[in-house]
Amino acid sequence: MAPVVVIHGVFNHIRGMAPGDAAARRAADWGPRLAQGLAKMSAEVRTPELAVAYYADLLRPELPEESQSARDRASFDDLDQRELQEVSEWLAAAGAVVPEDAQNLALAPVRWMLGKLVDERGGRLTGLLREQTVGRLERAVVANLREAEAYTAWPDRRRLVRERIAGVIRREAPPVVIAHSLGSYITYETLHADPELGVDLLVTLGSPLRVPSLARRLDPSLRAGKGARPAGVKRWVNIADVGDLIAVPPGLSAVFPVDQDEICDNGLGFHGFGTYLAHGLLAAAVLPYIS
Repeated sequence: MAPVVVIHGVFNHIRGMAPGDAAARRAADWGPRLAQGLAKMSAEVRTPELAVAYYADLLRPELPEESQSARDRASFDDLDQRELQEVSEWLAAAGAVVPEDAQNLALAPVRWMLGKLVDERGGRLTGLLREQTVGRLERAVVANLREAEAYTAWPDRRRLVRERIAGVIRREAPPVVIAHSLGSYITYETLHADPELGVDLLVTLGSPLRVPSLARRLDPSLRAGKGARPAGVKRWVNIADVGDLIAVPPGLSAVFPVDQDEICDNGLGFHGFGTYLAHGLLAAAVLPYIS
C-alpha cells in the first residue's frame, strides 16, 4: 500500500494510454519532485511510494484527436457569454482591475484584465515573456473552467470520477492524500460523499475551492458561506502560491475548516504541481506521517 495518494489537476490527460498506465506514468513523474522537497528536510528520509488517482480520461468526451488538440489550445475567444462572465468573476476575485466602462462583469474584457494582473504581479515582465505568461495563464484558466464544467455538469461523470478516486484511497489506505488544483475540489467532494474514507492528512495545493463560479457548484454546497470538513479527515493543510491564479483567493481558512493555511512563492512556476511537490512547506507537512 502506498503511503501517499496523489490526485492531479488539469493538463494531465495522456491520449491513448489506459488509466492504470497513465497513473503509473504520473507517479514516476512526480515521485522525484516530492523527493526533492523531502531532501530539504532530511537527507535520510526515504522517498515514499506514490499512488496516483488518475481521472483525466473520464472528463474527455469521445472526440477526434484534432478536436481534442484544439480543446487543449482553448482560449478566451472560445468561451460563450456565461463562461466569460465566470472568468471575469474569477479574475476580479484574484484582484484584477475591472474597467469602469464595463457595465457589468459579463462585458469586461477578460484578456485585458488578465494582462493587467500579470503586469501587477509580474513586475518587470515585458515583450515575449509577458505574452507567453499571459497565454499560459489564459490556457490554465480556460482548462480549469472547462474540466470543472465537465465534472460538475455531467452527473454520471461526476459519480464515476468520485468512485475512481475513492477506490484508490480505499485500496491504498494512505495516511496522506495530496490533491492539486481541480483535484482538490474533486477530492473534497469525494471525501464528503464517502465519509468512511479515513485520511490522517489532506494537503490541498493551488486549490480553486474559493473561485466564485466553482464554489457555487460544490457538493455539499456552502452553508452561510462556509464549507464543512470531510468527516474522515483528521488534519487539513492548504498551500497556495501568492500569485497562483487558480487558487483565488489563495487562503482557504476563511471559508473552510483548514488546520494550517500557508502562502508560498513559487516564482514563475506558480501553479505547477511539480513546483508545489518540491516545496519545503509540503515536505514539512508530510514528513511526520511517512517517517
